[in-house]
Amino acid sequence: MDRAETRARIATLLEPFNKKGVALTDATTFAGDLEWDSLTVMDFVAAIEDEFDIIISMNQQAEIETYGQLVDAVITIKG
Repeated sequence: MDRAETRARIATLLEPFNKKGVALTDATTFAGDLEWDSLTVMDFVAAIEDEFDIIISMNQQAEIETYGQLVDAVITIKG
């Protein structure tokens, strides 16, 4: 799976969580731009894990602050 396909699948999953309709770029932050709280993050991570059949560790989650970082992390974990 290439980066564009991964990015598109994540964007589709993110849509219901994007209450403010923020335009997504690789630099879009979850806490700042999307204004997500920790519960929203956990729900979204669960959706990502289900969609891609992966596990994102708590340490990895702590390092992911932007949409682009998430796309790269999913690609790396998926291998």
